[in-house]
Amino acid sequence: QVQLVESGGGLVQAGGSLRLSCVASGRAISGYIMGWFRQAPGKEREFVANIAWGGVSTSVADSVQGRFFISRDDAANTVYLQMNSLKPEDTAVYYCNAGSVWPSRLPGKSWGQGTQVTVSS
Repeated sequence: QVQLVESGGGLVQAGGSLRLSCVASGRAISGYIMGWFRQAPGKEREFVANIAWGGVSTSVADSVQGRFFISRDDAANTVYLQMNSLKPEDTAVYYCNAGSVWPSRLPGKSWGQGTQVTVSS
């Protein structure tokens, strides 16, 4: 099973940007659909974005469309989430995920530990 470690979270003002990274180990991510999910306090974990093998296709939640962009570097075994024009409602713990089935937005079996993103107004 692939192990995932996220980084890049932090505190940012509304309108700012952050880039999250997810470094995988144990297995090459080239064989996996990779995704990002988030969970805000008191809410269920929700889909943010995912990316198909080789990065040929991506899917992004309506709430972040045009602001968040997912990418992958299979040579570096890393997935990224570029977050622009951040809003206070984007505040959540962001989780990296591996092993979904394209084009489903349901998560796969492998999760990272999460990284906190806080957007101040």
